[in-house]
Amino acid sequence: MAASSMDITINAPTEDVWAILADFPSISMWVPMIQHSCLITQETSGVGAARRVQIAQQALIETVTVWEPQRRLAYTIEGMPPIVGIATTTWTLQPSPKGTRGTISTEIPSSRNPAKRFAAAKALERMSLAARLMTTGLRQEAATRGKKVTQ
Repeated sequence: MAASSMDITINAPTEDVWAILADFPSISMWVPMIQHSCLITQETSGVGAARRVQIAQQALIETVTVWEPQRRLAYTIEGMPPIVGIATTTWTLQPSPKGTRGTISTEIPSSRNPAKRFAAAKALERMSLAARLMTTGLRQEAATRGKKVTQ
């Protein structure tokens, strides 16, 4: 399995950070690289909720597989090249003295096939860049929502 992980600290309470992640269809509001996102299921939250995400010319389907309020959100990502397969992204939140410690990790199934391993490694590189953009967007969205609450 090819995997990457990134930790961030967000100057906001865990419940506020969770509220952003839990608004599952609205990811395009805080991740600039995503042009559009929308629900494609009747479930708006929880395991089974699915969204369509548009990034440039690529449409991805993300389906929630783990929903532990204020602790963990995981979803599969379908729509990448078939050689890559289905990836899984997991957000883990923990209260910290400075607000919330967040971890985003991504896993892509690996294979004994060298071409598939290479494709997974390249996809993981791109997804690591996307994770940086998502963590930056999450931090900024939490700060923006915090300012609205205090005004």
